[in-house]
Amino acid sequence: MGGPRVRALLAMLLLDAGRVVSTERLIDGLYGEEPPAGAANALQSQVSRLRRGLGDAALVEGLPSGYRLNVAREDVDVHRFERLVKEGRGREALELWRGPALADVQAPFAAAQVVRLEELRDSVVEDCAEEEIGAGDHAKAIDGLRGLVAARPLRERARGLLMRALYASGRQGEALAVYEEGRRLLAEELGADPSPELAEIHLAILRGEAGAAGRRRLPVPLTSFVGRDEELAGVGKMLAEGRLVTLLGPGGAGKTRLALEAAERADGDACFVDLSQVGEDAEVPRAVLGALGLRESALPPGAPQADPVDRLIMALDGRRTLLVLDNCEHVVEAAARLAHRLLGALPGLRVLATGREALGITGEALRPVPPLELPPEGAGAVEAAGYAAIRLFRDRAAAVRPGFEITPGNVGEVARICSALDGLPLAIELAAARLRSLPVEEVARRLDDRFRLLSRGDRSAPRRHRTLRAVVEWSWDLLGEDERTLARRLSVFAGGATLDAAEHVCGTGGGTDDLLSGLVEKSLLQTDGTRYRMLSTVRAFCAERLGEAGEADRVTAAHAAYYLDLARRADAHLRGPGQMEWLARLTGEHAELHTALRRCIRSGDLVTALRLAAALAWYWWLRGRIEAGPLSIALLDAVGLNPPEGCDEEYVLCVTNALSAGATGPEASAALDLATEKMAAMRRQLEYPAVIVLWALTAGPERSVAEAVDAQVGRDAWSRALLDMSEGFMAQFSGDMAEAERWAERALAGFRALGDRWGVANTLDPLAQLAAGRGDRERAMALLGEALELVGELGALEEHSDLLNRRARVYLQAGELDAAFADFGRAAGLARRAGAGDKVAAAFHGLGEVARLRGDMPEARRRYEQVLDAYSERFIATAIRAGAYVGLGWVALARGDADEARSRLRRALEMTVDHPVFTNRPEALVALADVALLEGDGERAAFLIGSATALRGDLLPGDLARVEAGARRRIGDEAYEAARARGAALPADRALAEALTM
Repeated sequence: MGGPRVRALLAMLLLDAGRVVSTERLIDGLYGEEPPAGAANALQSQVSRLRRGLGDAALVEGLPSGYRLNVAREDVDVHRFERLVKEGRGREALELWRGPALADVQAPFAAAQVVRLEELRDSVVEDCAEEEIGAGDHAKAIDGLRGLVAARPLRERARGLLMRALYASGRQGEALAVYEEGRRLLAEELGADPSPELAEIHLAILRGEAGAAGRRRLPVPLTSFVGRDEELAGVGKMLAEGRLVTLLGPGGAGKTRLALEAAERADGDACFVDLSQVGEDAEVPRAVLGALGLRESALPPGAPQADPVDRLIMALDGRRTLLVLDNCEHVVEAAARLAHRLLGALPGLRVLATGREALGITGEALRPVPPLELPPEGAGAVEAAGYAAIRLFRDRAAAVRPGFEITPGNVGEVARICSALDGLPLAIELAAARLRSLPVEEVARRLDDRFRLLSRGDRSAPRRHRTLRAVVEWSWDLLGEDERTLARRLSVFAGGATLDAAEHVCGTGGGTDDLLSGLVEKSLLQTDGTRYRMLSTVRAFCAERLGEAGEADRVTAAHAAYYLDLARRADAHLRGPGQMEWLARLTGEHAELHTALRRCIRSGDLVTALRLAAALAWYWWLRGRIEAGPLSIALLDAVGLNPPEGCDEEYVLCVTNALSAGATGPEASAALDLATEKMAAMRRQLEYPAVIVLWALTAGPERSVAEAVDAQVGRDAWSRALLDMSEGFMAQFSGDMAEAERWAERALAGFRALGDRWGVANTLDPLAQLAAGRGDRERAMALLGEALELVGELGALEEHSDLLNRRARVYLQAGELDAAFADFGRAAGLARRAGAGDKVAAAFHGLGEVARLRGDMPEARRRYEQVLDAYSERFIATAIRAGAYVGLGWVALARGDADEARSRLRRALEMTVDHPVFTNRPEALVALADVALLEGDGERAAFLIGSATALRGDLLPGDLARVEAGARRRIGDEAYEAARARGAALPADRALAEALTM
């Protein structure tokens, strides 16, 4: 690779393979605290040499902030080593080492990395040796530990393990000599005594106690242990601080395996007792005796038999022992009695229990065992493979299909499988085993029938763990009849139930809270103190039981009725002081509300579906919930052009929601026409105030009848403030800015009095536009800042996107392109999250403007064309599309194509002749003036500039100044001013008509 600096640079980049390493960090790492003058140039030189040495310049990517080595982390031994260590595959990890870490690297950064890597390797050697001692492979442990102790003579854990291994091999004298050597070195070099742990091993060897060799009666796992680092550390800490720890979780959560791993890492003796085969309470102590390898006293017939618990106390007295009581749930009372008695008599005893409910005795510490961690939605193959659930699937799948790996092609299906199975280890293992005969895509597809799919397991496993159904049945069989009734009815809740919801929907009366607590204790439910949730596998099992009981239709109807009532009650509070509280409540019930709506659509209960969607319309608008779009479209498809009687308002809202979500085609257009008829016919106050707002934003003023609107608007304070806001908009569109500001201030006062953040933000917006229009940029930015803060509190994604677009326009006017670019980018991201295509298009249009003003015409054209692809029936989208045509006109002008520019600009003006909110008209006229200049007609250019400056709307100063200067040069100042004055004198409609004929 060349000289030492190049090798050091390569090492630094490899240690962060695939990630950007900043220039500053590279310079510090290569040169230290006093880099030479021109260090940045020197670094570039080293990078060039490295690229030549690698033979592929693309391997080292230069970025504004630093450099990145474009290799997969899995291709670098150090990262493979760290991954294998995390997965518990220490022996494989050690095979990757070839001598000292970073042996030939001489650079300031290297020392700390060498210490880190060597320390990690030493720890792995010790971990592997401890496993070998536990498995009885003492010779192998001794071989590995002798080298480590020689290299690190002050490392006490390694020395203690070597003593244990030597003692277990019958070499007590050598074990004592190893201790004496360590004691001498510690005294000479550190002036310290051996640690209590090392001294305890020494004392046990002197006494000849088997415990010194770690008498451990633990089954040896046949597969790797994946993930659970945090849980293992937590259990270890709890066992160090207390004497009774119970691991809780549903069947298949991995409690047994976690307990075994924790026991392997615990000091002293350890014994594993499987209670799953115990049939009666009296058999529990005998099962422990058997696991310890002890027999009950054999006395003559008729003689009184010794108490097996007394026998256990005698056998364990004076020993430091960890007793693992596995699967206590079906003998929980007997296990609790035994643990209580043993712990009271044996100060050296600790108990680690597993079960689906707590033992319930004094001193017990509980540790719930959560599902394995799942990757975020959309994670790539490399990212996903770092999550425990995915790693477990990969490892178990590779056992039945050698070579199986997580790839970009299968990561989505694997993640879907693991997520659908709640991250439960046993379920994931059963699913991975099916890859023996099915492709991963087929396993994912068949998960709807999970109990049949996952019906083949390890024949050597206990019967309760051979199939997924058996796992859940084991818990079900332990429930009382009332608990089973509640459990099966709770399966109608998709996202969990509050106590109130469970009482109303499940109909189990006043004892519901006690029953819920019982199901939580038995690990059939999980709770955060407010909601009670089932894992999806448990829910699927309970749903089968609900169907068998013939209760499915009645309970799902009760579920829909409960959430319709909740949505209606909430809607009345979303426009006043309780806004945030009720938004939070609906957000918490989001999954249930949507589940109820889906079921009503599927079952054909369209009246309930329309009413529920209508009650949720304002919530959806405020929160920008993208899931509402497909639901609204599905509901409109189901209703078609035949809405149920008495559901006119609900139908109108259904149409607006569907169109906002992108519904298109003849059916959507026909539905819009029908909704228009129904709006015109409704001459009464509307039940849903959201109709007024959403209809105006979706259909536009041309589909509204003034007399009908007057009758439809309520007389409450919120509706009056809304009318004031509307009056302000109308005054603004007509050009009376003073009147517009008066109405907006009045609306603002009304909304502030109500505490409605949405109303306040949406009146601050036009006030900011008015301030910007008269050149008061400071006030405009202050108003927009307050509005953005309010919609941020609401989580109103569409309004947030709108306001960011608005602020970006202010930045554009001031020539602050970087700030405008940032706001337009954020606006696009929020609009995407909201599923608001027209607002995404608005942000793309803004990004196109930024690119054009920067002179990047290809990027500008791409952005404007993206706008045209984002089709929407909403009338506001027409103005955004027209703005894109204006932008494309400017792009055509930049390359000197007058004909295309004229065509694009006329298209923009023609499609918005009567559109009240098309703010790009002045910009279109200035662009047409530039067309005139390109064709040599300076007088026409001046006339169009005059018309543009007389119109209301956006006008970027840079465009106007450039075209104006060109016109003056062409015809002179006097002729320019005369032609410009003629254009400015024309009324807006005449000016537009003239422009379209030129």
